[in-house]
Amino acid sequence: MLTVKSVHSYYESIHALKGVSLHVLKGEIVTLVGANGAGKSTLVKTICGFLRPSRGEIFFDNRPIHILPVEKIVELGIAVVPEGRQIFASLPVEVNLEMGAFLYRKDREYVQKMKEEMFERFPILRKRRNQLAGTLSGGEQQMLAIARALMSKPKLVILDEPSMGLAPLVVKEVFTIIQELRAEGKTILLIEQNARAALKIADRGYVLETGKVVLEGTGKALLEHSEVQRAYLGRGTPRIWEA
Repeated sequence: MLTVKSVHSYYESIHALKGVSLHVLKGEIVTLVGANGAGKSTLVKTICGFLRPSRGEIFFDNRPIHILPVEKIVELGIAVVPEGRQIFASLPVEVNLEMGAFLYRKDREYVQKMKEEMFERFPILRKRRNQLAGTLSGGEQQMLAIARALMSKPKLVILDEPSMGLAPLVVKEVFTIIQELRAEGKTILLIEQNARAALKIADRGYVLETGKVVLEGTGKALLEHSEVQRAYLGRGTPRIWEA
């Protein structure tokens, strides 16, 4: 479904992605783990069209998307739950959901149907529908961010650090939701610092370090890999990855 081929991206003179390649098959949960500054969020921005790669190609459903504007990429079926949630804090919950269906704003029947689906999935959002989004708890805001992304009925959902700043019980709930989405046929690209939680539910994973993919494999294999354990699971002393 998604193929990233030898992508290089820059922030002005900073070489943020250095030949990143990965793929995501239909129906998979694929996770990308790495420390702060590894390039994870840069890759998300590059896939979604917010940052244009200087070299390399990105394909979605066999169609090149690295040359397309953001709105066209959304139309093709990619939705992102951004790092830090980035909800519209000064707007009510219900309006935030409607923003997720912006592409279908003229089809009021569709928008209403999708809002009802989100209220069924996330009952707390129904209770808070008229509440300003900025007054929600961190966990509720994350539910809203996920629901907003689902309003466009995407084929691929990219979640960028969904556990960030959340209490352990809420993190567990978020990862349960991710597994439920996969069970319903959604394809998931999960960007996470919480390597243990992410790799436990992932079909496959990639480890990103200083803009390069340094390891890849099944979620189980990466969990058991000695370097992943040292660097991300608190076992042993981390060391710099070999080139």
